[in-house]
Amino acid sequence: MAWVLSMDEVIESGLVHDFDSSLSGIGQELGAGAYSMSDVLALPIFKQEDSSLSLDDEAKHPPFQYVMCAATSPAVKLHDETLTYLNQGQSYEIRMLDNRKMGDMPEISGKLVKSIIRVVFHDRRLQYTEHQQLEGWKWNRPGDRLLDLDIPMSVGIIDTRTNPSQLNAVEFLWDPAKRTSAFIQVHCISTEFTPRKHGGEKGVPFRIQVDTFKQNENGEYTDHLHSASCQIKVFKPKGADRKQKNDREKMEKRTAHEKEKYQPSYDTTILTECSPWPDTPTAYVNNSPSPAPTFTATQQSTCSVPDSNSSSPNHQGDGVAQAPGEQIQPSATTQETQQWLLKNRFSSYTRLFSNFSGADLLKLTKEDLVQICGAADGIRLYNALKSRSVRPRLTIYVCQEQPSSTVLQGQPQAAGSGGENGSGTPCVYHAIYLEEMVASEVARKLASVFNIPFHQINQVYRQGPTGIHILVSDQMVQNFQDESCFLFSTVKAENNDGIHIILK
Repeated sequence: MAWVLSMDEVIESGLVHDFDSSLSGIGQELGAGAYSMSDVLALPIFKQEDSSLSLDDEAKHPPFQYVMCAATSPAVKLHDETLTYLNQGQSYEIRMLDNRKMGDMPEISGKLVKSIIRVVFHDRRLQYTEHQQLEGWKWNRPGDRLLDLDIPMSVGIIDTRTNPSQLNAVEFLWDPAKRTSAFIQVHCISTEFTPRKHGGEKGVPFRIQVDTFKQNENGEYTDHLHSASCQIKVFKPKGADRKQKNDREKMEKRTAHEKEKYQPSYDTTILTECSPWPDTPTAYVNNSPSPAPTFTATQQSTCSVPDSNSSSPNHQGDGVAQAPGEQIQPSATTQETQQWLLKNRFSSYTRLFSNFSGADLLKLTKEDLVQICGAADGIRLYNALKSRSVRPRLTIYVCQEQPSSTVLQGQPQAAGSGGENGSGTPCVYHAIYLEEMVASEVARKLASVFNIPFHQINQVYRQGPTGIHILVSDQMVQNFQDESCFLFSTVKAENNDGIHIILK
């Protein structure tokens, strides 16, 4: 019996010891230092949940990927969004990549999609006042755009369009099955939207956003497929390179432990998925072989032809010859429009207007052309299309007398009397437009209008009081009254060395 009691005590003491040990173990495992989340997540129940999450990620596989060929900043902390520095006006490539898996989105296979690239504000505060901000920028930079496409460098983009009312957006069609790269230029800098001008480092960040759409049942590109964006800052030319170098040097001075808190710099910037921009996309209707771009112009303008009797054949408007045969007509084909652009020194815009007929080009307003071509070329193209001639500084009207009435020292016949010469024939006057207002220009314009060999004109005289002949000088021309009327005659010079012209 005693043996049994002693055995019970031993067992009881052992159980108590084991229970105490187990309690102490629980306390240690739940201590702050010993607690490991990875051990918890390694449990089978969580592994099963992980597998379901990975399946969801596969279901959300993005159909496209956009990669901008610009390095990210090394001074961005882990888990923060990347930041990329760009130079104002420099062309940067955005590669449009087809990221679909086999069998994904078969409805767009072999078809074009539309992408809209925008530069927008990153700060929510500025997004709410975007319209006012852009209007202020437009007022300070008339004729400029915030975002442009570098069309000559781009690859695979089709039917590019820029809306004059959206200075910060460009759009185009592209084939996902082909190599496509869009080169963009950002013309606004970050400091232009800050109340205090501290330089690019203190400027506001922007976002580059790409929204892609497919065709709906009506052939319009309005069905959203994918959107992605990245954060950027824009500096004056070469400013982005200096900023990138400064960030790199700062990171080199940090300790290895501090560097672990920052992202490495990557050679390219991958745009991350985001919500589509709220604007309604412009409708592309793909029912014609060469659709004409849609702009804000609503009224068609016609090209006016100046009266050949009221202008000098040599008169030119804004550097462009305005002879009737050289004006673009509404009936001009796309090929004839291209030839007209080349002939009138607009060769850099032939590709942009490659699908434009004469009527398409004439429909554009002055504001449209300024937005498309910039202020200088836009106004020049507008004047060329509308046959805008340079207003002459001085206009005179000239009529040639009959040869029989020409004497060197004789008195002039009356130029009045109903505008007739001595024989009763009406005097027909021609307008001479002077821009340089020099004597040589008078001789040159008279020779051109009245078919007189210019090299034969020796001197030009004006007949003064009592029939004297006064040499026409530059100063005399500058003192002509505007719209003065003259009769002129020609006489042979001494020794038959050419002729003299006498204005009366």
